[in-house]
Amino acid sequence: MAIWSRWSLAAALCAAACLLGASRHSDAAEPAQALCTDWQGRHPEWIWCDDFEIDRLTQYFEYDIRHGRFVREEGAGVGASNGMRAEYLPGDAHGGSLHLAFGKTPSAYMKPVDAGTAKYRDIYWRFDLRLQPGWTGGGGDKLTRATILSSDRFAQAAIGHLWSGALPDSDPDRLYIDPASGTDEFGTLRTTTYNDFPRLRWLGAAGGQTALFRPANIGKWLCVEVHMKLNSRDEANGVLEYWIDGQLEAQRTGVNWIGAYSEYGINAVYLEQYWTSVPFSRAQQRYFDNFVVSTARIGCVR
Repeated sequence: MAIWSRWSLAAALCAAACLLGASRHSDAAEPAQALCTDWQGRHPEWIWCDDFEIDRLTQYFEYDIRHGRFVREEGAGVGASNGMRAEYLPGDAHGGSLHLAFGKTPSAYMKPVDAGTAKYRDIYWRFDLRLQPGWTGGGGDKLTRATILSSDRFAQAAIGHLWSGALPDSDPDRLYIDPASGTDEFGTLRTTTYNDFPRLRWLGAAGGQTALFRPANIGKWLCVEVHMKLNSRDEANGVLEYWIDGQLEAQRTGVNWIGAYSEYGINAVYLEQYWTSVPFSRAQQRYFDNFVVSTARIGCVR
């Protein structure tokens, strides 16, 4: 009888422990809510959210897949989730791009992801960025920009660049902001087409603090957030700034982006891969995840 009782007690304790363990395992295995699940309800200030867990690529007004080298891929995102993989090849400057439109645009071709009526004057956008282990060659020049598309020929009233190439005579391992205006200081549009560099007013570049392209940061996920605020009609009070992992990296204030120009607001954000010189001898990749555009600060939510 005593033997039976000891075995029964042991069995009961085992069963309880197994049930508790199973419960804990189930809790641990429950996946976290994806960033973009019900994002319109949870974050009404967000204009766009793409965690690449479902395919939203057709909602971008332009997507350059670059012969299958810029693609949504399982395992390419944060925590081996879905993300975008961009591959550079030696001698090939182009690595693909995503172009997102929102608010009022000058052409039906530039299809917005929202109602298409707003003239946004103050936006934030963020994404997670990772360079493959063994990455070489520095930044890769283009990374992201917000812009005011002002004609069906893609004339731009303002551009908030965040380059991943180097400023002249500066550290090539850091990102830098480079605000530019396509109007004169009073607000008359001067540009006539896309990247109409001779007609742009360059408003003062500034490099960041974090050396992204050195071994300590290569292979790690980093959260990049950018803020572009247009100036008031009669005041040079515009802003361009960016953060990495929540820390302010570089800032330009007192910017006269567009004078009194008001036909369109900020209406596009690009994620880009273009490398002017391609200073490497083998294929290499960088990865994007958790792309959000908002009218308020976003932070490094994942």
